[in-house]
Amino acid sequence: MPPRDAKIVASNRKARHDYDVLDTFEAGLVLQGSEVKSLRDAKAQLVDSYGFVRNDEIWLKGVHIAPYSHGHGKDGHEPDRERKLLLHRREIHEIAERINRERLTLVPLALYFLESRAKVEIALARGRKQHDRRQAIAERDARREAERAFADRQRR
Repeated sequence: MPPRDAKIVASNRKARHDYDVLDTFEAGLVLQGSEVKSLRDAKAQLVDSYGFVRNDEIWLKGVHIAPYSHGHGKDGHEPDRERKLLLHRREIHEIAERINRERLTLVPLALYFLESRAKVEIALARGRKQHDRRQAIAERDARREAERAFADRQRR
């Protein structure tokens, strides 16, 4: 989860439903000026986006940052371009090794501002099968029901 003082721009709620999140990392983003302005207006979507490793660098693909509403011409940006992530070299090597060794996927969970810097929370995740999703929903519902019963008992 992003820090409490972070201003969340976009979150990928579907990722926690479709994947088992194993490990999370906080990464910076290489952005153009108009992209930062669009992010400040919360004009971003993380649905169907993913990360990949190329030449010892981690890139994010599928993140849609809408063009800035007051920008025009050459000052604009391509909304669906690949964006480079900024991580420590040892983190990049760990992620790349785990993706190859354990056949994991790199998915963004949240896009936010922390102390005026754009950050993305990425996760190493394993895809869930349909029956695993149903089981996770059933477990979540059972946990909720137990918490409700416990809260009702405490109120009496």
